Amino acid sequence: MASPSPSAGEKKKILVARKGRLRQRYDGEYRLVAGCVPYRVGADGQPELLMVSTPNRDDLVFPKGGWEDDEDVHEAACREALEEAGVRGAINRTALGMWVFRSKSSPVSSDDSPRGACKGYIFALEVAEELEQWPEQDTHGRQWVSPADAYRLCRYDWMREALSALLDRLAEPKPAAEGLGEHAGVYMIVKAAAATADRAVALW
Repeated sequence: MASPSPSAGEKKKILVARKGRLRQRYDGEYRLVAGCVPYRVGADGQPELLMVSTPNRDDLVFPKGGWEDDEDVHEAACREALEEAGVRGAINRTALGMWVFRSKSSPVSSDDSPRGACKGYIFALEVAEELEQWPEQDTHGRQWVSPADAYRLCRYDWMREALSALLDRLAEPKPAAEGLGEHAGVYMIVKAAAATADRAVALW
């Protein structure tokens, strides 16, 4: 006998990405952005980074987007990871850093007007779940990469700096009582030598 069809309440909730900037937060003329560097640590103790593709580009980025007025910055970063990369996990509430940046067509300098620039808060997110379907999968693919490949693929300086901050954090010895000894160790990093047109200002 065929199983009964699930009721509306039993059907899987469809995730939908937020659109528009009606609830966008600003700091003066700076648009506030939240994002994360999603990662996992393999059985061999080595980290992998999750990066996403964007339309009409060959390189990869870390998920980020507008921080809205009905969420805190950590919720915004987790939402962007879910919408763009289809992952959930544990976010480290201590930011990897905060960067001021524009697109590469509008480089930031210390004496530029902040109009059109963003302040981006970037966090580490240890991935615990990968969804088979996610809101922006039609425009954002995802790919696990090694630290060396991540450096090579990073589009902007701020991305490499955030990645370095994460790897430095992962390399710090953990007290044995925390049960995190497998995360300790020093990771060999190959930094990309290619310069980018974008210039980011790291504020700590």
